[in-house]
Amino acid sequence: MDSLTQITLGAAVGEAVLGRKVGNRAMLWGAIGGTIPDLDVFSNMVTDDISALAFHRAITHSFAFAFIAPLLLGWLVYRLYDERETFWRDFLKIWLALLLLIGVGAIFMPIPPLEVGQIALAVSIAILFFPAVVWVRRYFRKRKARPDASQRDWSLLFFWSVFTHPLLDACTTYGTQLFQPFWDYRVAFNNISVVDPIYTLPFLLFVIIALTLNRRNRLRPVFNYIGIGISSAYMLFTFYNKMQVNQVFERSLQRDGITYERFMTSPTIFNNVLWQGVAEGDTAYYQGMYSILDSKPEVLNFTAIPKNHYLIRGHEEDRSIRILRWFSNDYYSILRRPDGQLQFNDLRFGSIGQSFDRPEDFVFHFLLEEKDGEFTARESWERDRDTEAMFSQLWERIKGI
Repeated sequence: MDSLTQITLGAAVGEAVLGRKVGNRAMLWGAIGGTIPDLDVFSNMVTDDISALAFHRAITHSFAFAFIAPLLLGWLVYRLYDERETFWRDFLKIWLALLLLIGVGAIFMPIPPLEVGQIALAVSIAILFFPAVVWVRRYFRKRKARPDASQRDWSLLFFWSVFTHPLLDACTTYGTQLFQPFWDYRVAFNNISVVDPIYTLPFLLFVIIALTLNRRNRLRPVFNYIGIGISSAYMLFTFYNKMQVNQVFERSLQRDGITYERFMTSPTIFNNVLWQGVAEGDTAYYQGMYSILDSKPEVLNFTAIPKNHYLIRGHEEDRSIRILRWFSNDYYSILRRPDGQLQFNDLRFGSIGQSFDRPEDFVFHFLLEEKDGEFTARESWERDRDTEAMFSQLWERIKGI
């Protein structure tokens, strides 16, 4: 999910675990804990697009990280407020432990060996930036209140704020490697968009209300749990909605006599009303859209997208191609662009403009370049069409036909 949602979730669970004891600090550290897994994006600074793609939502989003890192961070934050003179010695120990944990996770991924250490260094420094800033701020303050929380309390706060992050991410289409470093399977339930205001905004509103109240106020936890309850109820609705949508797509594929090996559905951006689906046939994928506000429970028509996998025949095991195939869960097509260059399209994300006429119509695509007999890839962000017009078109389609 987007960063705002993860920060909100982290703040809410931080408040639920430790709000009564430490007040707003619980929300602050909970929000930090909810942000920590996504600091793997700092790998972009030290590696190429494809390696960063493989590393994102990997070890820092795993169950292993969620059980080990909170023990380290809880211990460190407890020392921070304990006013020990050995804080920076403890800080160094935690940094080395995180460096080792992230490094081990990166070793088992298709990342060049020389970059493993750089990635682990960048991400571990980013994680420890927050407690370092808090320590410096606290050091120069004249009045230093010590929170009434044990090391176990802080570890529990970080566990729930870190642990809930990958669980939420696993509900989106991107996929989350929950079982790293032991298995690179990407868990993706595809039941909610990576940005969904209906999930986030009510949740955020009640967290802000709770934040404004004194920690002793009996209504503070009530408002916090109302926010958690609303978001959880909506999440359950998205799972139910997906089951209904899957049935619609399956019936529509059978209606059109489309023979397929498998299919997947996912909500379009910003909502859970308009869904897109893609089915895999022998030589093509079939993409369709359905809004739960449509007059009939059916996909009106499917667009055939040729696979064109033959264009990369013999290169399937090239490092970049292998990672992209794994990332897309083999829902991909190859397109020859007007300039002759090949393009790899991840079909799980479809097209915002509901069209696949031009190379830039594909939301998630990569440009392929052949060098020394092997394909390399780089992500492309080209968008020639009017974004405002595309979102206007999306809104009209959400309203149903």
